[in-house]
Amino acid sequence: MAEGASEKVAFELVSPERVLASLDADMVVVPGEEGDFGVLANHAPVLSLVRPGVIEVYEGNAVSQRIFIEGGFAEVNPKGLIVLAEAAEPLAELSLDRAKSKLRNAEDDLADAKAPSDEERERLEKAIEVAKLRVEVVETYGTAD
Repeated sequence: MAEGASEKVAFELVSPERVLASLDADMVVVPGEEGDFGVLANHAPVLSLVRPGVIEVYEGNAVSQRIFIEGGFAEVNPKGLIVLAEAAEPLAELSLDRAKSKLRNAEDDLADAKAPSDEERERLEKAIEVAKLRVEVVETYGTAD
């Protein structure tokens, strides 16, 4: 393994709005649907749903970036790791005020819904869960400001 120890994993994170990351890292930890998983160079192929949470990018033994993701899909292939995100933001771009505002808006949307269908209620409840997690993440990690 000594020869592969210096190898990097190619990582791309793409959201509908923009490419959030396109870099080589020592390791990337992804919040998979079945639990967090770390991806190193030469990782076995994997397909996974991604739950809302934080992607951590490692340089050496330290986290160099944290990115909040609302969910999505991850693919590990021979070229590296690609995460297609429903929505994502680097923690450095998050603020507690905006996170709390998103939570209030999501709660208001559910409260204002007049006899929502089961599908609509589920969507609104998921938005609240993601907004609560965003607030928790900002309170836990802070931002790079």
